[in-house]
Amino acid sequence: MNQLFRRKHYSESDHSSGLLRVLGVWDIVFFGIAAIIGAGSFSSLGEAVFRGGPGVIVLYIICGFACGFTALCYAEFASRIPTAGSAYTYAYASFGELIAWIIGWALIMEYSFGNIYVAFSWSDYFTSFMSRIGIHIPDYFTCSYSEAQKAFLGNSMNKDLINAWKTAPVIGNLKIILDIPALVINGLITWLCYVGVRESKNFNNLFVLLKLFIILLVIAVGVAYINTDNWFPVSKVTGENSFMPNGFSGVMSAVSGVFFAYIGFDALSVLSEETKNPQKNLPRGMIMSLILCTAIYIVLTLTLTGLVDYRKFDGVGDPLAFIFEKSNANIPWMEFVVSLGAIIAITTVLLVFQMGQPRIWYAMSRDGLMPKKFMEIHPKNNTPAFATIVTGFVVGIPILFTDKSFILDFTSIGTIFAFVLVCGGVLLLPSKERLKGRFHLPYINAKFIFPVFFLGGLAFFYFWQPAFFHNLMDWNDPNEGEFRISIFFFLIINLVLCVLAFFKNLSLIPLVGLSSCLYLLTGMSHNNWFWFLLWFAIGIVIYFSYGYKNSKLNRDLNGDLN
Repeated sequence: MNQLFRRKHYSESDHSSGLLRVLGVWDIVFFGIAAIIGAGSFSSLGEAVFRGGPGVIVLYIICGFACGFTALCYAEFASRIPTAGSAYTYAYASFGELIAWIIGWALIMEYSFGNIYVAFSWSDYFTSFMSRIGIHIPDYFTCSYSEAQKAFLGNSMNKDLINAWKTAPVIGNLKIILDIPALVINGLITWLCYVGVRESKNFNNLFVLLKLFIILLVIAVGVAYINTDNWFPVSKVTGENSFMPNGFSGVMSAVSGVFFAYIGFDALSVLSEETKNPQKNLPRGMIMSLILCTAIYIVLTLTLTGLVDYRKFDGVGDPLAFIFEKSNANIPWMEFVVSLGAIIAITTVLLVFQMGQPRIWYAMSRDGLMPKKFMEIHPKNNTPAFATIVTGFVVGIPILFTDKSFILDFTSIGTIFAFVLVCGGVLLLPSKERLKGRFHLPYINAKFIFPVFFLGGLAFFYFWQPAFFHNLMDWNDPNEGEFRISIFFFLIINLVLCVLAFFKNLSLIPLVGLSSCLYLLTGMSHNNWFWFLLWFAIGIVIYFSYGYKNSKLNRDLNGDLN
């Protein structure tokens, strides 16, 4: 059993990559904005608004809060482990091999499946742009089969999806519906990653400025068309005008769409070896980028929900262009500008994630947890060629039969789970010597603070939403039953954490980060958990059938015994 949790020990000798330390605080901030302001603002924001209404801004604040504490935990790991890495590397050092494998498997979900959603979004903006210049792509070639079917059966307000289902050609009994632009862009990006792409920080910063310009332009133009009545639509729960028309559980159901905006945050942790004074600059850059991005998302959400009724965002993958369509604000030149800018901006997101995934497989293969084939470097292009090709298929094949909502939930739950383990991992780390010039996570004894913080917060929400707590055990409610079950287990886990904090004198910052991320998981439905656990079950089978026996640590151990 102990061998399942054998840890990989990192030392200064591991720090031999030869990477140049060229990134300062503001470079980290720009990389953070590049990672966070991407598909979240240009695509998943529409899904989040549809689920939670204008009140979804509350969820952005909660996510920003949770990510802020998680950022400090990432920084603590970065100061202890001298190699560039992410949650996979940190889990290997703190929890051991089995949990490291699980995190690596979750990161495969995050990067590969996240790019499926981004590809769908790119397709929506590309289709919108082509339409503006007079080239119409048939609706049944711009969405997935399941997406069109779900919209038709659910009487969606998305006319394009309904039309795709009604007008699609039929072969036998099967309607021919597939997202051709999404498939094409995935193929092109995979090819670029295969032949090798060199990016500089200046190139990245340029496109970050382009993204920010588009978003600020949307806000500046959209403010003049805001109808404040849209911020208080009729609630489905109470029948009265409400900032949260689907109730607080409706807001929490949008956690996938909101947290998807933050999934690129993990990518900052791989920059430690290229950052000047990483123990100081990396945590500062992380926190600054999180604050800026959270503020931008809040203002952008208020703009979108003020311009258009939140219910119209059902299935909309290009929300920033959608609000300026003829049926909404009717500003053609803005729809054109936003569509063109989004195509460029989202392409960079696709490129970064498609480059990141093969390198995670490369790291796992280097540790012996995956076949050596994933370590193969192309002799001419100097890229992990085989891993890149596999990534292209992993992203491309599901495009044929999945839809945005499923992929959004599937990706976000894996990322939040990784954040939970990072915060929990810090709680398991032994105390260290405080060295000058290095980042040290401040130790604040949670013995009394966390129980008071948690129980006080619980009392506040009880007086704010008394009806919810009175019906907490009514798990058969068709609207809030699943959410109540999740909240019940969240409360139990946090009561256990309160006891541990009291008797073990746990550190407050990682404990609050852990609790915050656990709360975000309450927004996931049973269906999300089913597919998430199924994905992990497949991963566990692969680990025990291959990774456990071929682990480099296992070979080293057997070598020592022999």
